[in-house]
Amino acid sequence: MFSSLSIANFRTYFVGVTASNIGSWMARTGQSWLVLMVLTDQSSTALGAVNSFMFLPSLVLAPLAGSLADRFPKYKIMLAGQVVMGLDAIILSTLVFTGNVQLWHVYMFAFIDGAAGAFDQPARAAFVSEIVGNQKLPNAISLNSASFNAARALGPGIAGVVIAVFDTGVVFAVDALSFITMIVALLALDKKLLEPAPVQTREQASIIGGFRYLARRPDLMVLVFIGLAVGGFGFNFIISNAVMATQEFGRGSGEYGILGSMMGIGAVLAAMTSAWVGGFRIRFILLGMGVYTVFSAVAAFSPSYWLFAGLQVPIGFAVIMSLLGANALLQTHTAPEFRGRVLAVWGITLTGIAPVVSPTVGWLGDAVGPYSTVLFGAICVGIALVIVTALIMKNHQIKLRLVTNQFPPKLEAVFGPPSIGYGEPKR
Repeated sequence: MFSSLSIANFRTYFVGVTASNIGSWMARTGQSWLVLMVLTDQSSTALGAVNSFMFLPSLVLAPLAGSLADRFPKYKIMLAGQVVMGLDAIILSTLVFTGNVQLWHVYMFAFIDGAAGAFDQPARAAFVSEIVGNQKLPNAISLNSASFNAARALGPGIAGVVIAVFDTGVVFAVDALSFITMIVALLALDKKLLEPAPVQTREQASIIGGFRYLARRPDLMVLVFIGLAVGGFGFNFIISNAVMATQEFGRGSGEYGILGSMMGIGAVLAAMTSAWVGGFRIRFILLGMGVYTVFSAVAAFSPSYWLFAGLQVPIGFAVIMSLLGANALLQTHTAPEFRGRVLAVWGITLTGIAPVVSPTVGWLGDAVGPYSTVLFGAICVGIALVIVTALIMKNHQIKLRLVTNQFPPKLEAVFGPPSIGYGEPKR
């Protein structure tokens, strides 16, 4: 389960990224509370606008960011992104402490963080393979997800307590410290032990070349579509949990934080299960999409806060099982020289459409009711599940390509030989 932690560089990186994840989840909770309860009169539309400003840069910059991640040292790109986001956290916390924060400040810093994150995301995702190599990559991806979702479990709850006892400014100050921790971890890595991907020229790492590579790979396109459905349309918990806690159930910051923590518990269980199993199968991804659809539909009409909170555990498990499995298959089936650009497209599917989806979800919350923000994701993922299942059942080539060498021999006999190379079927 923890095999990739035997690599010293990954242990250092893991400590830094875990601290950064906790700080980021605290900041997301603090940001939502600041907008919803301090700067507006519980406006879910304003909250949706914040997410739009945060993710709009990804839609525009992600292709360029993926190309740069294939051309330059990824850890340097990450360092620059961490410095920018850390400075933003320091300035925002100062504005809150001094009582000068305004809604447009939150919008502005969300946009700047989104731009820095657009470059950080593909570099960070592809960098893991340079630390651990392809053999331990699935395990490292699972542990990274466990870190991210453990932070999801801890961060919102801690932020809720901090907001109740102190102020949202303290939350952003802690976030700034977490960025410093990540920067120190990156600087401490032994660069001689990294396994960087082949250096690409500007022509070799062209944006068009990355899209052409994806267009030739129907197996990867299916995985990207899954990311779009689950991550782009289904992952709206920052809005849905906020409006459900405050408007539907009339609860405070502590109860809002609990919702994120309950979801984080399920997400950590999914990540640790994946690390323990040691491989990813397309059936698990589809099962996760189905579980998400059913439990989200039930949660939308939950009659009590505590039932809604309890349902966040299986929802968190399902959504991370789907996204984690699709991401791992995408990375292990992509050639190293294309990995930055492919993962940039993956990032677009998760966050790039948020400028459209987040305002829509926020508007639904105001116009229809809080429950509609939850039901929106259930309907979208349910439709995508039907489409993906039909595609895989119809296209045998896609089915074979999604069978990796992580399958046990007895399943290989049923589904055919594992793929060779980076996903090209055996001739």
